[in-house]
Amino acid sequence: MPKIKIIVVDHTRSPFLKEGEVFYLNRLRKYIQVDWFEVKPVKISQGRTTQKILAAEGERIVRKLAQNDYSVCLDRSGRQYDSERFAAWLDSLLNRGEQWVSFIIGGPLGLSKDILHRSREVLSLSQFTLTHEMSRLILLEQLYRAFTILRGEKYHK
Repeated sequence: MPKIKIIVVDHTRSPFLKEGEVFYLNRLRKYIQVDWFEVKPVKISQGRTTQKILAAEGERIVRKLAQNDYSVCLDRSGRQYDSERFAAWLDSLLNRGEQWVSFIIGGPLGLSKDILHRSREVLSLSQFTLTHEMSRLILLEQLYRAFTILRGEKYHK
């Protein structure tokens, strides 16, 4: 049975976003097993380049991935879907035997090029620039929406 893994850098600080994450994780878990992993961020400070920070965070992300995970990075450079096409894409992925579909969301600096190149796909949630915390909630809502679309439930109008 396929499962979803969501790997994020840092924890969610905004209470209203955290509440939304819990809300959609609970709803989503009615359809599929979802594991949530928070990777410790690297402190942004003088003397550390963005590349070094992203590389260190990337190493922490890799530790959460199994070799056979179908990893999907979220990045503004990625492919965009509308909700129906995202649902169809997810359905085909889950039905072709992938055991774990792992969605990866970076911190405020994004994801390293190494992580982006290692992933099987790169998706974008929007052409808008979103905070990494907001991206988590939007991903969860769209995953939940995808399952309601696939089951013909009323949530998606």
